[in-house]
Amino acid sequence: MSPWIVTLIIVVVVVGILVALYIFGNKMQKKQLEQKEQMRASAQMTSMLVIDKKIMKLKDAGLPKAVMEQAPKRYQNAKMPIVKAKVGPQTMNLICDDGIFDDIPTKCEVKVMVSGIYITEIKSIRGKRKNQPEEPKKKSLAQKMRKKQSELQAEYAKEEKAKQAKKAAKDEEKKKKEQAKKITN
Repeated sequence: MSPWIVTLIIVVVVVGILVALYIFGNKMQKKQLEQKEQMRASAQMTSMLVIDKKIMKLKDAGLPKAVMEQAPKRYQNAKMPIVKAKVGPQTMNLICDDGIFDDIPTKCEVKVMVSGIYITEIKSIRGKRKNQPEEPKKKSLAQKMRKKQSELQAEYAKEEKAKQAKKAAKDEEKKKKEQAKKITN
């Protein structure tokens, strides 16, 4: 075989793989957005005293046994943001959203939205405002990546909502045209 045919076959295979990854990625993003909406719907406001926060392996985090049994095997060795907090009279370990992990202060009382054992959103920090700028610190690569990921996810969510609104408007316009046709007939 000539080198051109080999190169062409390799290019076709690579393009096929990239298309498959693109389609798979879109499906996974839509699924993640649906899960986040469900979590927001079931979230409750809770006041807690944050004792410590770390990024550690799920199996070393000291989470309840039921959570560890339900977690897929690949996530048990994955590092996740864990917050140790005193909620009421109990001290418990909670899993935190990557986007807000850097914003949670330690040894401070915080009002957050909690869905099960997952912290989804910070509402207020006692003594500080949530959006109050602090002194600028040098951020690590992981912090920069988490911030960029949350920004891109928010942008994707806005685009999806705009697409759905546009589709709904188009469907509504189509119904009006069909009604107009029925009236004239």
